[in-house]
Amino acid sequence: MANEFKNATAQNIAVDSGTYTTLYTTPASKTTVLLELDIANTHASSDITVSVKLDSIFLVKAAPVPLGGTLKAVSGQKVVLEQNEVLTVAASVASSADAICSLLEDVN
Repeated sequence: MANEFKNATAQNIAVDSGTYTTLYTTPASKTTVLLELDIANTHASSDITVSVKLDSIFLVKAAPVPLGGTLKAVSGQKVVLEQNEVLTVAASVASSADAICSLLEDVN
């Protein structure tokens, strides 16, 4: 199959209390390259922190995102996601962040 560019998004990210919001799951028999991951603070009145995991490994842990700001969690480097790996995100305050990632799927 041909390589395919995709976006994955999540709104109102879960609070970081052991529960993470699934942003993307690599399909079986595919490899995906994570090209960029941005997380926006949508809280009405305060700064937050965010965490990003690939399966159980932290890519970002408790990174600050100021009120109205955006964190470029992955930008410039590339992260390879193997089949069935899960990319998840969480925030310090429930429903206070949105995320978008750009992916290149079905890389051979």
